[in-house]
Amino acid sequence: MTRADVHTFTGVYALHALSDREAEEFERHKAACACCTQEVRELQETTARLALATSETPSAEFRTRVMAALPQIRQLAPLVPEGRRFFGLRPLRWRLLQRRMPQLVVAVCLVIALVTGGFAIDEQRQEQRQRHATEQAQAEAAALNALLAAPDATFRSTAVQGGGSGTVVNSQALQRTAFVYQGLTELSADKVYELWYSRGGQYVPAGLLPVGAVDGTTVLTGTPRGAAGVGLTVEPAGGSARPTTTPVVLVGLPTT
Repeated sequence: MTRADVHTFTGVYALHALSDREAEEFERHKAACACCTQEVRELQETTARLALATSETPSAEFRTRVMAALPQIRQLAPLVPEGRRFFGLRPLRWRLLQRRMPQLVVAVCLVIALVTGGFAIDEQRQEQRQRHATEQAQAEAAALNALLAAPDATFRSTAVQGGGSGTVVNSQALQRTAFVYQGLTELSADKVYELWYSRGGQYVPAGLLPVGAVDGTTVLTGTPRGAAGVGLTVEPAGGSARPTTTPVVLVGLPTT
């Protein structure tokens, strides 16, 4: 390796991409070369700032995908030394690598930008979903408070077939209905509790109870206008357009 060659390795050294032997050789040169010492220091500072600017905490889902893919990734074969080389590369290949270094740097930056951009988009989507869920919960809590405080609110309680109890809260003035439940039987993962309005001899979907919840309060979707009662059935996960089982709760609503 000539003295001219060794000046070109400041960037590779700053990125810790040299072998131990090569790093020792370059450090001996750097100790006597003020220009290389300053350039390495500047490159390391820039690299640290870039790392801080683009750092993202990968999600647990991303780590799971990476770990699952590892057994399917083939390892590269070890490099076999042959002939004279510069830092493990033949002279011709090293010259080609030097000429292509700017393109390689751009490619690496693009990969970093794509990966960090993907993390940012995923994080933004998670924040949007969380914000939407929070807004829904706040709106439901406000509707429930207004319903409970309504002057014409009625409360009708009954036992739930299979275990637990439920209370239907209704306000004809507000045209809102809620279902308060306690001690329901926990369902398997492929089942869900679904609420219905009984209107004109037909059952109209009025929302699902949260999966896994056995105690809580849910404001029914839609209005009770023209409904004779409220029912609760056990349905396949995701709910049904029409009841597929006999109601475990059926409570009449006051007529106007």
